[in-house]
Amino acid sequence: MAVALSRKRAEFIDHAYIEDLLAETRSPERAEVRDILTKAREAKGLDPVEAARLLRVTEPDLLEEMFASARLVKEKIYGKRIVLFAPLYLSNYCINNCRYCGYRRDNHFPRRRLTQEEIAEEVRTLEAMGHKRLALETGEDPANCPLDYVLESIATVYAVREGLGNIRRVNVNIAATSVANYRRLKAAGIGTYILFQETYHRPTYRQMHPAGPKSDYDWHATAMHRAMEGGIDDVGLGVLFGLYDYRFEVLALLLHAQELERAFGVGPHTISVPRLRPALGVDINQFPYLVGDADFRKIVAILRLAVPYTGMILSTRERPGYRDEIIALGISQISAGSCTGVGAYSARKKGQRPHEDTEGAGTATQECAGVQFAVDDHRSPDQVIRSLCEAGYIPSYCTACYRSQRTGDRFMALAKTGEIQNVCQPNAILTFKEYLLDYASPATREVGEQTIQRHLLEIKSPAVREKTIERLHQIEAGKRDLYF
Repeated sequence: MAVALSRKRAEFIDHAYIEDLLAETRSPERAEVRDILTKAREAKGLDPVEAARLLRVTEPDLLEEMFASARLVKEKIYGKRIVLFAPLYLSNYCINNCRYCGYRRDNHFPRRRLTQEEIAEEVRTLEAMGHKRLALETGEDPANCPLDYVLESIATVYAVREGLGNIRRVNVNIAATSVANYRRLKAAGIGTYILFQETYHRPTYRQMHPAGPKSDYDWHATAMHRAMEGGIDDVGLGVLFGLYDYRFEVLALLLHAQELERAFGVGPHTISVPRLRPALGVDINQFPYLVGDADFRKIVAILRLAVPYTGMILSTRERPGYRDEIIALGISQISAGSCTGVGAYSARKKGQRPHEDTEGAGTATQECAGVQFAVDDHRSPDQVIRSLCEAGYIPSYCTACYRSQRTGDRFMALAKTGEIQNVCQPNAILTFKEYLLDYASPATREVGEQTIQRHLLEIKSPAVREKTIERLHQIEAGKRDLYF
């Protein structure tokens, strides 16, 4: 049975195969590139050989064709919607010693975990910002942050109500664990289970994880097998770009996605693309594989073309302006108004300067103590949303698929036939209308209403459009949480 891989070596990340693909350095023929892009525009995905060829493209005009193809594929599947979320850090205790992370155990700063009352206060703050979905984050420390604490925290998050606000989906990013524990997470009602491999390159992984449970490459890389065996059918992959050659990481991500598709019939629900950022004790100038802006554009576009049905996530690690450029290349989910410290949302609300406001490259000082990494987009959700509207997108707080059991292979079946548009587009409009009425500034409300009218016209089914308009009137009359 395929899931037996969940307790063995991660042999599906075939280093020799990847290195053979990368050994070819010549630029591919222009006709060959255009043939690959033609296939990709049909939303059929790419295999690692084709992706490796696109990674070698350097000609500006071909790169522009690649970027245009990525935009087309993203909009063919998901339209112009952009889903918003926020991370919520529960604890910064950690027994790992990862060289790129501000939580590493050798860093000395006051450690803490939130009480359930403090979690509720953080959630009320996030709900007052308009958020409907969160990603729970913790360091790895079974003594100070056991799974029982995480499960209790999930229940607390779902129970909090602030005015008309509530969190409708809790995604979870915690350490690799057992099948039995994944079953417990599933029973708690999580959305997506997210775990970054950080780097798929074994020697670099060993160097970056010198101590702690996370140092076990195979246990970490096979976590998604155990999660799916435990009943979690929406899983999220990712690497931390800047630890090793980005070309290797892109191809390894594709091999991981292919393995999940082969073993379970469904690939990753999301792929995240974070770049290395400053943190306490982390001098990013000492990392030789940092990814520049031009190469990062290529990474996002190729991943979108290679895995067209997978959601792609961009965090506040990227600066405004440039972040908007990357969104246009295939991103479907973004964080907004993020804090990467424990208790930081409440602190910011009270006027205290959160540590993650610290800016600057290179080594983060003690000012960054208590945060996992520095962020580079400090805009409020309202500012981000207004920017998205002005760029032609429809912001979405939709969580309907998760709550309607459209997950795993059921979601992918809709995505691959294009039918997902009949639920994604109207649900984006309905949840955005809620935001405009309940949280938006006057300037954002004005541009947002124009955005809704424009995107209503893009709903292909007249019946779905009429039903959406009917539900918009219901929302204006005070109803909430209406979805398709």
